Amino acid sequence: MGTPNPEIMEIVIFCGIQATGKSTFFKEHFFKTHIRISLDQLNTRNKEQQFIDTCIATQHPFVIDNTNPTKEERKRFIDIARANKFRVTGYFFQSKIADALERNRHRTGKECIPDIGIKGCFNRLELPSYNEGFDALYYVEIKDKAFIIKEWKNEI
Repeated sequence: MGTPNPEIMEIVIFCGIQATGKSTFFKEHFFKTHIRISLDQLNTRNKEQQFIDTCIATQHPFVIDNTNPTKEERKRFIDIARANKFRVTGYFFQSKIADALERNRHRTGKECIPDIGIKGCFNRLELPSYNEGFDALYYVEIKDKAFIIKEWKNEI
């Protein structure tokens, strides 16, 4: 995997159910180079779009740190990236339901998601594909509390 380059106009799209490490991965790999756009923080699609518009206008790389479980949900961001000549990089986070539920049990406050929410997202989850318009695609798993990043091979 290449090192994030703030000089490249890039949108990074995270995909995976809740409690699979997406926000922690952002902090470890993109905090210094990309703007984080997350509905967990912004609460509304309107605010999310305003942040996206600002990143596009300033040609600043950004990460969509949401679950983005379906091709349709990812398409919106990919279309924006393509229309504005941004590179599109995707990261699919290993989404084992039992592991996510266990990690979620250790969360507190607003970060703790009801089990039904995680299970519902899991049921909607569609694997990403280069056919969607990604320029690069990676698979991320957690082993021994460390992120392992692999090239996407259209399988998990």
